[in-house]
Amino acid sequence: MDFLARREHSRQELYRKLTQRDFPPEEVEAVLTALQADNLLNEQRFTQAYINMRQQRGYGPMHIGQALRERGVPDSLIQQTLLMNSPDWHAIAAQVLAKKFPHANNADFEQTMKQKRFLQYRGFTMEQICTATKSDDGF
Repeated sequence: MDFLARREHSRQELYRKLTQRDFPPEEVEAVLTALQADNLLNEQRFTQAYINMRQQRGYGPMHIGQALRERGVPDSLIQQTLLMNSPDWHAIAAQVLAKKFPHANNADFEQTMKQKRFLQYRGFTMEQICTATKSDDGF
């Protein structure tokens, strides 16, 4: 309960944390099932909270999706929640770019490539990157 009081967790995260503390796996499974039955552990709620948190920190949908997969969230739930949430990823990419590169409008080719690599690392799609950098040439 202490873990869930701080923030939402996925089932896999809680399982890993509890088994690392030497709790028997059978007991951990039973506790996690009970928590899900009481709606204290909810994958949908965790996914939504995680997407909101990472989006506010300037990460794109590809980065967020990969991080959620690593935490054991099913692809179908990730796609559903990303579509349901559906923020303006183009605007977020432009904001991230403006914050990191305040003088981005008068950038040369090398600087533009650096900006694109930065946005790619942050998990934005090529379409979002091209819109944010105001170019239509991919890479």
